[in-house]
Amino acid sequence: MIATNCGIRERMKFGQLQRRKLKRSGLALWDGKTRKHEPIELIQASNRERIPDLVPIKMARMALSPFTFFRGAVEIMAADLAAMPSTTIPAQICGDAHVRNLGAYAAPDGRLVFDINDFDETIRAPWEWDLRRLGTSLVLSGREANHSDGDCARAVYTCAKTYRDKMAEFCSMTCLEVAKYRIHRQFSLAPASSIFMRAERATPAHLLSKLTWARGQVRRFREIKPILTHPAKSVARGVLSALKSYRQTLPPSSQHLFDFYRATDVAFKIVGTGSVGTRDYVVLHFAGDGAADPLFLQVKEAVQSAYAPYVNSPEIGLHQGERVVRGQRLSQFQSDLLLGWTSIDRAHYLVRQLSDHKGSISNQDLAGQGLVEYAILCGEVLARGHARSGDAAVVSGYLGTNDRGDKALAKFSLRYADQTTKDYELFKRAIRRGKIKSTRPFL
Repeated sequence: MIATNCGIRERMKFGQLQRRKLKRSGLALWDGKTRKHEPIELIQASNRERIPDLVPIKMARMALSPFTFFRGAVEIMAADLAAMPSTTIPAQICGDAHVRNLGAYAAPDGRLVFDINDFDETIRAPWEWDLRRLGTSLVLSGREANHSDGDCARAVYTCAKTYRDKMAEFCSMTCLEVAKYRIHRQFSLAPASSIFMRAERATPAHLLSKLTWARGQVRRFREIKPILTHPAKSVARGVLSALKSYRQTLPPSSQHLFDFYRATDVAFKIVGTGSVGTRDYVVLHFAGDGAADPLFLQVKEAVQSAYAPYVNSPEIGLHQGERVVRGQRLSQFQSDLLLGWTSIDRAHYLVRQLSDHKGSISNQDLAGQGLVEYAILCGEVLARGHARSGDAAVVSGYLGTNDRGDKALAKFSLRYADQTTKDYELFKRAIRRGKIKSTRPFL
């Protein structure tokens, strides 16, 4: 890789040279017949690392649609991407860049921002892996919102073009300007406005009424089986004890903030789709004597990225919670004030606020023009993250000034969405035959 202290022209020229490794038209290529792995076997291998009793719940959530299957089976696409030619131009990829993993959340200054908000799979890898996954998700979610494949292809093309245009723009900015770049576009787009409205409602006070109940002067988590349950007391003590080492991973200002709060209860929570089966705890805190200032911390098990077996990344040997935190801070404009990591019984954990003003896209938001409008925002957000963590000049040099790469990524996304749908049908067949256990039958 060319040194980042070289001039912009040299770095752009280096990016152009990477077309020898992968032509821009080559971004369209996908042939499932060349696969050397079986998707169902990859899912089963991933399940062996999870809590056995919870795996059927994950399988049930994945079986709802091709898109939910895609969300829960990142290990399949990781293996497919690694087996294909790549540009070898690195960035800190999200790793699971799909439309539901971009959304709104509260920044440290209290304002709501829109950005990538899930970094469980983050790692140093070729930039286009993120764009290919994001494009595929636009097709799958677009189909769920009753869009034609033509509409979906236009959305991916628009996303890729926005990404390319923003990378070119970042080349004309100073490094400090790129680091400080704030996206304002979301306020004018209808889908994002809907996301922000939901995020406004996702307050700690809202969580307090939703997830807890009062027992005299004490508030405790509700029992909502199997989604929210109280662990054994010994497990709860272990979680609370782990918060001591977590505190040391915070900057001094955040340590001071954290010290105002005292923990009052611990629960085990099942969240998301891809994360189901890993250990995930929520800790209720209060500041002072009353219930007017609640804090919910999520202590989430951090496992190895699905991409780790396929890349030579300096993060491989890191504490997995630290890997996620580093990747998030590299990519996001502003990260959670209380983002840190810890360990419990030699397992690695990420710690963050639980749903602090978080909001994500819905199928209704993607109806009509919503899909293309959201694609514009996705392209800009992903470009900003890659420019912060990679080299915008090298990526821009590779992509060039015409739309050859944009068209290719749209073609790939349609092809890989078709492949995902085929894999989904294999997955449902495995459930029907009892090869994979689900909490309820899917036909």
